[in-house]
Order: sequence, then C-alpha cells, then structure tokens
Amino acid sequence: MSDSAAAFSARDPLNLDAGFSDEEKAVRDTVRRFCRDHIDAHVGEWFDQGRLPDPRGLTRQLGRLGVLGMHLEGYGCAGASATAYGLACTELEACDSGIRSLMSVQGSLAMYAIWRHGSEDHKRQWLPAMAAGEAIGCFGLTEPDHGSDPSGMSTRARRDGGDWVLSGGKMWITNGSIADVAVVWASTDDGIRGFVVPTDSPGFAANEITRKLSLRASITAELVFDEVRLPAEAVLPDARGLGAALRCLNEARFGIIWGSMGAARSCLDTAIDYAGTRVQFGRPIAGFQLTQQKLADMAVTVHRGLLLAAHLGRLKEAGTLRPEQVSFGKLNNVRDALEVCRTARTILGANGISLEYPVIRHMTNLESVLTYEGTSEMHTLVLGQALTGIAAFRG
Repeated sequence: MSDSAAAFSARDPLNLDAGFSDEEKAVRDTVRRFCRDHIDAHVGEWFDQGRLPDPRGLTRQLGRLGVLGMHLEGYGCAGASATAYGLACTELEACDSGIRSLMSVQGSLAMYAIWRHGSEDHKRQWLPAMAAGEAIGCFGLTEPDHGSDPSGMSTRARRDGGDWVLSGGKMWITNGSIADVAVVWASTDDGIRGFVVPTDSPGFAANEITRKLSLRASITAELVFDEVRLPAEAVLPDARGLGAALRCLNEARFGIIWGSMGAARSCLDTAIDYAGTRVQFGRPIAGFQLTQQKLADMAVTVHRGLLLAAHLGRLKEAGTLRPEQVSFGKLNNVRDALEVCRTARTILGANGISLEYPVIRHMTNLESVLTYEGTSEMHTLVLGQALTGIAAFRG
C-alpha cells in the first residue's frame, strides 16, 4: 500500500470524495447541513401526518440555498456542475424522497422545460422567480390512462382564433396544487406541444391526491383543464413532439440516479449505527457474521451506485451522456436502493417499521421512485433495444 493512501473510511470506502472538486463538496456539505438543521427532525412527522406543512416556505428556503434549477445557466440560476446537482439530490433524498422530488420537479422538469424550450419572455417571466423559490412550478405529462405511453395522451390544445384552448387532465403531478405555473403537454393538430400555463387561468383546477402510503411528505395532485384559454405565446416555441418532453424527463431521471443512493445511504448508516448498539446474546449484533455480511453487501451496493452516478455526472458535464445511459443508471440505482432499504429493515428488526428511524419511510418512498420517471420495465426495454437493435415496447 502506498504511504500516501487515505485511511479507510466506513462512510466513504471507495474514497469517492477524491473525485469531487472543492466546490462540489461545499455544495454537498451545505445541503447536508440544511437538511440536518431544518428538515431531518420534522420529516418523519410530516410523513406520518401525510402533509408538507409549509411548502412555500420550504421552497423559498431551497431557493436561498441555490439548489432550484442549480444546473441551469443564467436567469438567477447557479450554473453548477451536473455532479454538484447530483450531490445535492443525494443529500435531499437522504433526508426524504419527497423533498428531493419538490426540488427535481421545480428545477429539472418545470424550469428546465422553460429554459430549454421556452421563449425569452417565458424565461424572463418565470425562471428568476422559480430559482428564488418565489414561484413554484409543476410538470403535466402523465395522464390517468396514459403513464408509460404518453404518446397516447388525450389532453388536447386546439386553435381558436389567435388563442389556444386546453382541455383534458393530468395525474400524479408533484407540486400540482401549490404551483404558480404548469408546463403542460398536449396533443395538437401539429403534434404534441408544450404550454406554459399560469395556474390562475380560468378553467384550471388542481385537486390534491391524498391517502397515499408513499411520498407522504410531498404534494401530489390531479390537474384538470376545462377549456383553459391561453394566448398564442403560451406555447413553448422550441418544443415539438414527444422528444421535447422526454428530454425534460431525462434531466429529472439524472437526479434520481443520485437521489436514490441518498435514501439507500441513509438506511445503510442507520443500520451500521443500530447494529453497533443493539445487544443480543451478550454482544452488539454488529459482531455477528450474518449481520456483517448484510452490512458489507449494502455498502458495496450503495457506493457502487454512487460511483455509477459520479461517472454519469462527468459524462453529462462533457455533453456525451446518452438517454440509454440515464436509463441504465435509473434502473440499477433505484432497484438496488430498494434492496438496501429492505436489508436495513431486517437488521433493525421490528424497529425497522417504526418512524423513529428513516428506514420504512425510505422503503415506501422508493416504491414510488421505482415507477415514476419511467418504470423499471420501460428502462429495461430501453436498454434491451439499445443492446439488440430491436424495439420490444409493443407486443
């Protein structure tokens, strides 16, 4: 072993820190402190009660922290690296998937759609306020009958003189009932188009979805458009076809690759700490071989996932990250994160189902993360097509 080798760290066994810049580590540490000081002590209660008590206040706090649209350039956005954004997602999801979802939908779906596909007026009107957390955005693509196949959407926008008239509905929309602006995708005579829809438009309604057993510290809504009249300039000029919407989804999926490992890391850390203090048969259960096997397997899984996320982050920064690679990361990391959480639950035994610990909360949250932004089946088929050259999306 080299004399200069860093000491082994149980919290960073692969010394991944060595691959991050000082600025990236500063972002990570700042978000970690924010979660510790403002969210960690309360999020279990929010989950238990199924509510986010002050979403606008929290969004403004995240805006002051600089993480909303942090990977975008200009218009009040931080212009941070993809890796810095990923590390922020890791810390927020180590706190709770719902908190990371609030940030991701705001920055990587609604803001990114406006930043990438919107007009200059759209950008100036919405992005600075959204970056500051003074305005909240949501992203309307999924419909009650069209989830994995958004090309079949029934929401429609038709021309009426110089205006557009929007009719239909969207489902499972994070931030929907608190949003000031919705980016909505609809079928038109010219194909699928994106629209910037102020939520105070006549005919727009958002109904919060309750009785969830996952993402309970997150606001989810159904959007209804009853002949919502929009001016001609509401359309996103550079968004034509479903590909524009999917580009936005890939931005959010990139954050999930990192964030899911934050949830897994939280469960791993909890299991290590618990095993070191829980005494059975006269000694801590950390001293038993079967427990050590679980901890070792969990550590390998978590840090392998973080290594994958870091690699994809550098590809994104180089401009070479492909959608198939995003599917690779989302498929692997969310699936593995769920397995880590389930293993941690076994180490905690009955305590693993108590909200005194974060494990069961992360487990149930990840059940949603597993299927949103593309189910495991869809990402499997994306990779299958890339590997074989044959599309198998339709039987």
